[in-house]
Amino acid sequence: MIGPMDAALQLGQGSGPLRGMRVVELAGIGPGPHACMILADLGADVLRVDRPGGQPLTGGPGDLLNRGRPSVALDLKHPDGIATVLDLVERADVLVEGLRPGTTERLGLGPDACLARNPRLVYGRMTGWGQTGPLARTAGHDLGYVAITGALFGMGQDRSRPHFPANLVGDFGGGSTYLVIGILAALLESRLSGEGQVVDAAIVDGTAHLNAMAAGFLASGLYREERASNLLDGGAPFYDVYETADGKHLAVGALEPKFYDELVRLLGIADRVPDRDDPAEHPELRRCLGDAIRGRTQAEWVEVFDGSDACVAAVFPMSEAFQHPHLVARGTFVEREGMTQPAPAPRFSRTSPTLSTPPPAVAGQDTRAALSAWGVSDIEALLASGAAVQA
Repeated sequence: MIGPMDAALQLGQGSGPLRGMRVVELAGIGPGPHACMILADLGADVLRVDRPGGQPLTGGPGDLLNRGRPSVALDLKHPDGIATVLDLVERADVLVEGLRPGTTERLGLGPDACLARNPRLVYGRMTGWGQTGPLARTAGHDLGYVAITGALFGMGQDRSRPHFPANLVGDFGGGSTYLVIGILAALLESRLSGEGQVVDAAIVDGTAHLNAMAAGFLASGLYREERASNLLDGGAPFYDVYETADGKHLAVGALEPKFYDELVRLLGIADRVPDRDDPAEHPELRRCLGDAIRGRTQAEWVEVFDGSDACVAAVFPMSEAFQHPHLVARGTFVEREGMTQPAPAPRFSRTSPTLSTPPPAVAGQDTRAALSAWGVSDIEALLASGAAVQA
C-alpha cells in the first residue's frame, strides 16, 4: 500500500522550502498557472481545480506551466462543486485565482466566502488590470497591459515602432512573479497576525514596478523617451547586439570602462576606436565594433571571449541554450518525461527543490486521488452527481 506521504509525492508535492504549504488553484491561463508552477516547484502542495474537459489555450502533457500538481475537475456551476472547493479552502493556506473581477464572487467563492471558512487564508488574485479601476472588468492581454504602463514604448531598437519580448515582461515579470511575492509576504504576515488577506496582483502594477529604474532616470533627466537613445536600450554602441560573419549575433554589454577596454582589446581595435564617452563619436564607434564583429563567426568569437571580462555573450536560440556549458554545469535545464525544461529556481542551500510530477495529460486525471489526499469525503457521490469528473 502507498502511505499518505508517498501518495502526496506521487500527486506532486515535492521538496523545497515551501513543503507543507497547501494551495488551491482555480485554473486559468498564463500568469496564474506560472505562479502556481513556481509554488509547486518550491515544494508547495498545489491542487489545480480545472473545469471538466479543460479549457482553451492550456493543458496537455506539454504544458509545463501545469507541472508539479494534480488536476481535479470540478463543475463550479454545480452547488456540490462549489461546496467541494470551500472544503478544500478550509484545508489550504492559499487560494489562487485569475478570473475576471467579480467572477468568483458570483460563484460563491469570493474572498468573503473563503475567508469565512478559513480566516487565515491568503487569497491571491491574478489579473491584468487589477480588481479596481475603470478597466478592471474589461478583457485584455499582456501586450495591452505593458502598453499603458510606459514599458512597451521603450522596447526595441527600431525608432519607428516598439517591439515586445513575447509575454515575459507583463504576464510573467509583472504578473506571476509579483503574485508569488505577494502571497509569500502575506503568508509571513499571517503567521504573526493569525489573519489572512487578499493579494491583488495586477500586471499593470507589477510591470510599472519593474520599470522603476527607467522612471528614476526620467525624473532625473537622464532618460530620453525615444527608442535606441539610452544607455540600456541600444543607444550606447558598447551595449548592443551585433551580427557575426555567419549571420548570427553577439550580445555586447561592456558598460564599465575596464570591461570596454577588454572588449576592444580582444576585438583587435583598441588602437583605432574613437572616444566612447563622446556621444558625437558613437556612430563611428558603432561602425568600428560592427565591422570587427562581422569579421568572424559566432563560434570563433565565443572562443575569443571565453573566460574574459569583456561582457560578451552569444545570442542562442533556446534549443542551443540547453547545451550551453555554464547552464549544463548549473543544471539550469533538466530532462524530464522526454522534455527539456527549466529546473526550479532559485537555489537553496538546505531545502533544495526538485521537480515532481509532469503536467497532467488531461484535466481531471487526478480527481479521485487528489481529493482523497486532501481529506475530501463522499468522492464517489460527487462523481455520480457530476459535480466532480474523473478523466
